[in-house]
Amino acid sequence: MTRERSAPEIHESLRKRPRWGETVIHGLLLVFAGLSIVTTLGIVLVLFSQALHFFARPEVSLARFLTESQWQPQIGHFGILVLINATLLTSLIAMVVALPTGLAIAIYLSEYASHRTRSILKPILEVLAGIPTVVYGYFALTFMTPLLQRLLGRDVVEVFNVASAGMVIGILILPLITSMAEDALSAVPYALREAAYGLGATRLETALKVVTPAAMSGLIAAFVVAISRAIGETMIVAIAAGAGPRNFKSWREALHHLALFNPFKGAETMTGHIVRISGGDISYESIDYDSLFAIGLTLFLITLLLNILSRRIVRRYREVY
Repeated sequence: MTRERSAPEIHESLRKRPRWGETVIHGLLLVFAGLSIVTTLGIVLVLFSQALHFFARPEVSLARFLTESQWQPQIGHFGILVLINATLLTSLIAMVVALPTGLAIAIYLSEYASHRTRSILKPILEVLAGIPTVVYGYFALTFMTPLLQRLLGRDVVEVFNVASAGMVIGILILPLITSMAEDALSAVPYALREAAYGLGATRLETALKVVTPAAMSGLIAAFVVAISRAIGETMIVAIAAGAGPRNFKSWREALHHLALFNPFKGAETMTGHIVRISGGDISYESIDYDSLFAIGLTLFLITLLLNILSRRIVRRYREVY
């Protein structure tokens, strides 16, 4: 008469049984995960090593890099803040366009839209996400800029300006915000909605005062991802924002005329400058060549800080149901 094996004994015998298929899959997943880590480390190493060549030059200093009001490496001006200012101004305009619109669409899709309506609207938003950014760039140049000029005047809005580029970047990242925000809202348990309805809340009050706060961690993550996407956008700003940094003789002059914050003038972002310089006849190991890596490192550090900040905010506002 055989003894019946206990559940732990059965589990142990199954665990020790060789499963070659799962072993191969586990090994492949481990290799791919390792490749992603190695690739990231390689990119960071190249950025840091090449940026060090730039800062090792006798005419370059970190203080001038962070305080000068002009960016012209060819003649000895290395003020990265003029490029950062244009990048942040463009991204701010994009967020003003995309965040409220994307959140409103996400709330509608999650709380109001029927299954049929959702099945029609979501593919339309996905089509927007699939349009090449070059097309968006020429859309900003040939449609958005003339529209702004008709509304505000040609003497106010330049042909290449930050406003049109920022608005079109907002349209570009709209599907990203909508999709991630809608997923976060849909993940909120329906029991919270039923409790709000039972207390007499309307559908709008439930969406704004119950569901949205409950999904706040996911919404913040969506917003930070969208901001990172806007800061890293290249082709739209390269085509529509301007082909030269907005340099000033001094920061006092720039602040006195509020020229730093004028969105209707042309300005060059960090990514736009990288595209313009690297597309020309740039010599290897020249100061222009090394400056590209300094700009790339600055851009990497900005996005890294945004991701760290988003993780802390998400951890702070995370709700577990």
